[in-house]
Amino acid sequence: MARPEPGSTRVLKDGRAVAQRLRGMRLNLRGAAGVEDAYEFSQPNLRIGAHPANDLVVPEQGVSRIHCEITADEHGFRLRDLGSTNGTFVDGIRANDVYLRAGARVAIGLAELVFEPAAKQEEIPLSERQHFGGLVGSSVAMRALFSTLETVAGTEATVLIQGESGTGKELIAEAIHGASARAGGPFVVFDCGAVSANLLESELFGHEKGAFTGAASAHEGCLEAADGGTIFLDEVGELPIELQPKLLRAVERKEVRRVGASATRKVDVRIVAATNRDLAAEVNRGAFREDLYYRLAVVRLTSPPLRERAEDIPLLVEHFLRGLLPTAADAEAALAQIPAEVWGRLAEQPWKGNVRELKNLVERRLALGDSVDRELAGRVSPPATAPSGDVLDLRYAIDPARGLIDQRNELLARFERTYLRDLIARHNNNISRAAASAGIDRMYFKRLLKKYEE
Repeated sequence: MARPEPGSTRVLKDGRAVAQRLRGMRLNLRGAAGVEDAYEFSQPNLRIGAHPANDLVVPEQGVSRIHCEITADEHGFRLRDLGSTNGTFVDGIRANDVYLRAGARVAIGLAELVFEPAAKQEEIPLSERQHFGGLVGSSVAMRALFSTLETVAGTEATVLIQGESGTGKELIAEAIHGASARAGGPFVVFDCGAVSANLLESELFGHEKGAFTGAASAHEGCLEAADGGTIFLDEVGELPIELQPKLLRAVERKEVRRVGASATRKVDVRIVAATNRDLAAEVNRGAFREDLYYRLAVVRLTSPPLRERAEDIPLLVEHFLRGLLPTAADAEAALAQIPAEVWGRLAEQPWKGNVRELKNLVERRLALGDSVDRELAGRVSPPATAPSGDVLDLRYAIDPARGLIDQRNELLARFERTYLRDLIARHNNNISRAAASAGIDRMYFKRLLKKYEE
């Protein structure tokens, strides 16, 4: 199988990335009736499904409301199924997450899409910033995010931030508020997953005196408290389905009705929401309202995981040290004491807890010193080069006294096992990148890994 073409490349000037060059994508759509239509898109992320709000609307039988998406990145064009009911098939194989080759045939429901990278390319300038509010980073991923934030912050658009835990979604929300015309107003955080179900409605919308047992006085909810400013709805995917219609009305009409009240109150509030769930998949399984999703996702932002911007680690460590130590001189001295090999170990970590995990590690190193370095040594990824005992020696492996088929299968298994271990190590256990590098389907790559884990 041919290796995927990159969907995004860096434009360098004096060795520094100054822009992203995005390649467009072309899709030929054939429906159940046999009618063909051709579409070309230039954006880096394309949502496909039956709902009219998708970038490509496919109103065919078997197509989910938000079925799948294609994202252009440095490794190629990545297709992800978004929890569709009937699945997404690439060249006849069911695929959840795979990089597409040119000419790939994608079946969704009774429709078929033929994918081709477009010849047209568009350059998007990267921000020159290394800081945006409390956010820190000089990587392409972060400077691309900063460039988007510079535009979005000055609008009144509702924003949905998606990303793993610990990637700084609240910092993004604060940065949007701080760079907006609402910066002088309140910034109110409401964690939808941290409030008990019986108090959620009261905390978010408020209540009147006597509305329920224990309501001794009227209470202003978080939406009212954010009047004139911004409310950040953290972990909005945790909001119970029965409260979602009331939030939808508040978002659409800019008004709230307290529990126990007969009249509504107007609120002037901007809404920024965040979640570590895939809300499109939640919509498809009926756990999140479709209309609320589209109302929140006017602008969709993704907070990149730390493992995809490892070049930001030195800058982040310095930032944390300056915040943890009394003077800049103390921070510089602590920074100078970090051995060179530790920096290499930091870059190789999977960082499942992302930036939050890195900050915790910096704090532990200040308290415990070299013992943290030894902890890192125990967590480091396996070496990219296979040990000498696993290097294939064909002269030794070949035994003319044995049958051809058994010996060939044994040799192939030894090669695949060694190749897969080397490849996954080179890509820091990132299966998507390793599969793209090998030029094979991600799910097939996972099956091979599982085969040799047994």
